[in-house]
Amino acid sequence: MNRTLLALGAATIALAVPAFAQTQKPVPVAQLVKEVNIPFEQFTLDNGLRVFVVTDRKAPVVGVTMWYDVGSKQEPKGKTGFAHLFEHLMFGGSENVPNFDAPLTEAGSTQTNGSTWYDRTNYVETVPTGALERALYMESDRMGWLLGAVTQEKLDAQRGVVQNEKRQGDNQPFGLVEYAQSEALFPEGHPYRHSTIGSMADLDAASLEDVKNWFRQHYGPNNAILALAGDIDAKTARPLVEKYFGKIARGPEAATVTAPVPTLPERVEEVMKDRVATTRHYRNWVVPGLNHPDAVPLQVGLSVLGGLASSRLDNALVRDEETAVAVTAYLLPFEQISLVNVQADVRPGVDPAIVSKRLDELIAELIAKGPTADEVSRVATQQVAGEIAQLESVNGFGSKAATLAEGELYSDDPEFYKKRLARFASVTPAEVQAAMKKWLTRPAYALTVEPGERAAYEEAAAGKAGTRRPAYFRPPSDLPALMAPPMQAAPRAITQIPAVEEPGEVRFPTVAQAKLSNGITVRYAQQTAVPMTRATLTFDAGTAADPASALGTQQLMLAVMDEGTRNLNAVQLAEAKERLGAAIELGASEDRTFAAMTALTPNLAPTVALLADVVRNPAFAPAEVERLRNKQLAQIAAELQNPGGLASRTMPPLLFGPASPYGRPASGLGDAATVAKLGPAELAAFHGAWIRPDKAELFIVSDKPLAEILPAFEQAFGAWRASGTAGTKAFPGNLPAAKERIVLVDRPDSPQSVIYAAQLTGLDPKGDLLPMSTANTVLGDDFLSRINMDLRETKAWSYGARARFDRREHAVPYVISTSVQANRTGDSVLALKQQVAEFTGAKPMTAEEFNRAVQGNLRQLPIQFETGAAVLGGMQANALYDRPDDYYNGLAGKYRAMTQAPLQNAINRAIKPGAFTWVVVGDAKTVRAQLDKTGLPVEVVAATPAE
Repeated sequence: MNRTLLALGAATIALAVPAFAQTQKPVPVAQLVKEVNIPFEQFTLDNGLRVFVVTDRKAPVVGVTMWYDVGSKQEPKGKTGFAHLFEHLMFGGSENVPNFDAPLTEAGSTQTNGSTWYDRTNYVETVPTGALERALYMESDRMGWLLGAVTQEKLDAQRGVVQNEKRQGDNQPFGLVEYAQSEALFPEGHPYRHSTIGSMADLDAASLEDVKNWFRQHYGPNNAILALAGDIDAKTARPLVEKYFGKIARGPEAATVTAPVPTLPERVEEVMKDRVATTRHYRNWVVPGLNHPDAVPLQVGLSVLGGLASSRLDNALVRDEETAVAVTAYLLPFEQISLVNVQADVRPGVDPAIVSKRLDELIAELIAKGPTADEVSRVATQQVAGEIAQLESVNGFGSKAATLAEGELYSDDPEFYKKRLARFASVTPAEVQAAMKKWLTRPAYALTVEPGERAAYEEAAAGKAGTRRPAYFRPPSDLPALMAPPMQAAPRAITQIPAVEEPGEVRFPTVAQAKLSNGITVRYAQQTAVPMTRATLTFDAGTAADPASALGTQQLMLAVMDEGTRNLNAVQLAEAKERLGAAIELGASEDRTFAAMTALTPNLAPTVALLADVVRNPAFAPAEVERLRNKQLAQIAAELQNPGGLASRTMPPLLFGPASPYGRPASGLGDAATVAKLGPAELAAFHGAWIRPDKAELFIVSDKPLAEILPAFEQAFGAWRASGTAGTKAFPGNLPAAKERIVLVDRPDSPQSVIYAAQLTGLDPKGDLLPMSTANTVLGDDFLSRINMDLRETKAWSYGARARFDRREHAVPYVISTSVQANRTGDSVLALKQQVAEFTGAKPMTAEEFNRAVQGNLRQLPIQFETGAAVLGGMQANALYDRPDDYYNGLAGKYRAMTQAPLQNAINRAIKPGAFTWVVVGDAKTVRAQLDKTGLPVEVVAATPAE
């Protein structure tokens, strides 16, 4: 079988949905589980490398994923962060591949990435079939021939990048919680006690010999798993894997890590202050790892508690008592232990002690009484539906390849996913109750995070000094090396990076068009990899439709729509979706409002009926409006504490002017003062003006033919008719004149500064932007872009930087965004200005950059539409920008016809170096003087919380 196909029958049960729905039973969970399958072949090289091959010919691409049995749990004291640091170093080039990203980018690789956690390090790339040999050569070169290319300069650079990655996470609200949890839950010396990203001091202290010995100890082929998925089979793959990996010598065998499940001697209660908008309560336990018999029962129990939309915590604290604005509970499973996380965000104005007490009571109540059979079944259905959706992809985190590799690494069984899903299908309420009673009646760690000033932040020595660190902070003798013999000493016989074959043409599915009887246009494409139907109903609205005098109206309307209809209350609606394994999502971009649905195709008719009920019959019940209004007010307050949220709220009115529909906060949450006044009448009026069939288009991707699925949509939506006056949007012609300046949003004690820079271009949004966007691959929209490489790889001031054309229906702004260490804020603004000025002036793109951008974009085309979700997005973009349905099939010819000078001229006409508006969110006492030295006018504004 060439791909994972789930042949599901259409068994039936009654579902309480509106009268226009067909009566149809969801497919039983046990039947779903039996059909989930990943056919694969496997072999093992003499040096111990385990290889799995999954054949899936739906696109001419191959996913390559390499998993190493090394994570932060192997790190000894004083060397925290080593595994993650080495993940970064593995991208820095090997002895025969000077730069790991450039050859893969030129080859058209997507998802080129890596990740590290407690139990593993993995690397992924998805390449055109004709680039597979190159990808295998490069993966093998960094496995067997890396250390000769690891220099002190590279170590220092990646150390800086990792420390900025740490700052970026730590800078978020609640960003320091993980450290407190780990220290409280695990005893000193436990391998899961420290964060994977490590401490600033240990990262500072890492010597070149330390990290080299770390590699020698852990990165042998016998400690690795290679999974290939896509347009490949074992007969073709084996000689290639033998050719490139077969000569690499075995490394040391992986040592066993002892990681017992710790139990606190008594309950621990702590309070942490942070720059947050609401008080949050946590309850945490350490429980057994994913291979333990209690892992699935615990996961089910926690989903019942706080994972389902109809969870016990949601129903009690959020819906009934309205003392919390958000709740969650989940199991985070690892190989040897798992973490239980339960949390509740207290509604502003409510005594946090009340919520804390009720949180404990609700946990105890579920343990005492156990879940119902229906709750357990709903959890299992959602879990299986999510697994099916993930397995549509050949590569990436959670795909076919990763699923096999994870099972082999953690459970010595590549088909462990089958056992786990079968356990979800068979678990009983009694088993769930027993597991929760056994593990969650032990003493808990109870952490409360409340608004206030943070404690002093642990900075890197280099961050404090503002200079690059010296080679060593301590003599190597103070840090004993992890001694291990070299895995590879001989030079490599094959030193030429393999060439890349020309890719196949993009295969965007044929798009069929139809109309419902009320005139709604339907665009449809067929994707048969998994038995799922995705549909999106879009409306010509978006955040641009929000009333200027009542910003936030649309967001509140969408939230209330998803919490009950005239036929089903909030709990009934949530439970109906869960029984079907369905997802319904409501949201908005700047130009379109959408109601999206993901359904198991055998459950299509009742899922479409639910979608129609949500869209057509919102109840706007006063109690629900009040509850969700309070939640939105809390979200606004949280956005005003988040550095990225502050930047995205500040930039639009500066760029477009407050009178423009685009001059609103990007989140759509709106203004607290106006949201506080909104009621059912305002929401119903907005719904009547904008959520109507004469503003709608329907996009569908399904494994079934259009003729088989269209009747469900016709039955649900065909009789819908518009009434009243439709809403309109007006875009002013006179936009603010470009005036380069910096608006500094003062967010005290921020270890990083968020930088946004934007300018309006004169580009036609519905014109051909391909030349400009391709040229911008070189300047700002790629890992290898000049902006990212300068701030991240050369200067190590940032974890990443990006610049892009933010295409909308009526405007095309050019936007740069990054986060940088606080003491380099002013320098980073100057560096960004310099990169734009040089690229459009004295240092235009080189022939090498041009070729890499064009060839990389060309070769990525076959990969872009592997999944139904990607196809759905492509169809919507074509409709928004008035492009033909087969637009993507013509892109290869356009790329092949490109020449360098026209691309450079196109981007030079589009962006102007001195026309940016700058927004910086950071600590004014640290960065104001730096910004003054840029020569730009600086205006300081406060990050004032909502009243």
